[in-house]
Amino acid sequence: MKKRVGFHYFAWTLIVILALGVFLAGCGQTTPTAKSGDTGGSQLKVKVGYIDSLSGPAAAYGKSTEAAVKLAVDEVAKAGGPVIEVVERDDAFKPDQAEAAAKELVMNQNINILIGTINSASALAVSKYAKDNKVLFINSDSMSEKITGAEGHRYVFSTIGNTAMIGKAGAYQMSQMPYKRYWIAGSDYEFGRSVANSVWTNLKQLKPDVEKINESWWRVGESDFSSYINAIRAAKPDAVYVAAGGGDMVAFLKALNQSGLNKEVPVFAHAATDHDSLRPLGQDAPEGVYGTAFYFYYFPDDPNTKSFGEAFKKATGNYPGFAGLNGYLTIKFLAAAIEKAGSTDTEKIIDALEGLALDTPLGKGTMRKEDHQLALPMVFGKTVKSKDLPYLITTDNVLIPADKVMPSVDEVLAKRKK
Repeated sequence: MKKRVGFHYFAWTLIVILALGVFLAGCGQTTPTAKSGDTGGSQLKVKVGYIDSLSGPAAAYGKSTEAAVKLAVDEVAKAGGPVIEVVERDDAFKPDQAEAAAKELVMNQNINILIGTINSASALAVSKYAKDNKVLFINSDSMSEKITGAEGHRYVFSTIGNTAMIGKAGAYQMSQMPYKRYWIAGSDYEFGRSVANSVWTNLKQLKPDVEKINESWWRVGESDFSSYINAIRAAKPDAVYVAAGGGDMVAFLKALNQSGLNKEVPVFAHAATDHDSLRPLGQDAPEGVYGTAFYFYYFPDDPNTKSFGEAFKKATGNYPGFAGLNGYLTIKFLAAAIEKAGSTDTEKIIDALEGLALDTPLGKGTMRKEDHQLALPMVFGKTVKSKDLPYLITTDNVLIPADKVMPSVDEVLAKRKK
């Protein structure tokens, strides 16, 4: 009789231990992802893969986006929105690494939402992978118009303006100025060529009597701009448009200031007025340079503009530039779409993102349903030294309305058909 009691006691003890082990193992599972569709409690939970240039020539922009993503994730969670777990991967500004990271995040980390990246070629590679595997990709930094234009599809969205928008905004402002004879210069890669083409095409339409007297292109990562600047100076154009991005823009602005060309010829450039370009140069940035930008932390004079700028500065010690804004908007739009859908299912999030409108630091922003491109105003100004700050800011600031910036839906869809 004693033996039977001992056996039953042992058996029941073993069952309890095994059941407890299963319960504890369940408590330690990975945060539910967009593939699972599981809410994981009162707040929806989702795991997002973030791919960006956290090292390499564009690391300053990648780090700014990274900080803004973290800020937005915290704000969303504290407000009772979705709990977003971000898994980072560094592409080092290399498209093959970006594509490999996308595959690893989806296949090994069971992630079905990707965001990033500052490199346009990387973004296009990730976008193609997303299309082929029905993964949601929100482009936060890359400006190639192909992303939501000719190579756009259901699974890709963009929260940053693209080269088509840069061209329309820049041409709109330049057409109102008296200059006719232009020299075009820039970095010889996707972004540079695309911006230059877009600006010139739109400017010719708005002001048919403008003339391109010449153009010059330098390799990405160029450090000596003297021959290019000397050629421009000798030609004596009415104005110069410079199409460079990332580290190239910072390097060119430094060379421009040293040469003094900006005091002889009006210079226009997208991102030359952006905080991420001006802050690293301190007082060595050139004055009087005109430029469009996606965002000035001090303009317009609006509560949303100020609150985001101050929150970013509190979190990082610096005010945000365009990369900070777009990383922030990416998470805000994603979180709002998840809440609207009431689900972490990829297809439902996509449906919710289409046509979604939110208040942003630049005013109302709407994710166009037809092409998945965020429609926002852009800013324009001229660089000037500040009495209070150790870096240049802008003056004569203008807010360019979204309807002056966005290519028409028909234009975009026509490119996709081609």
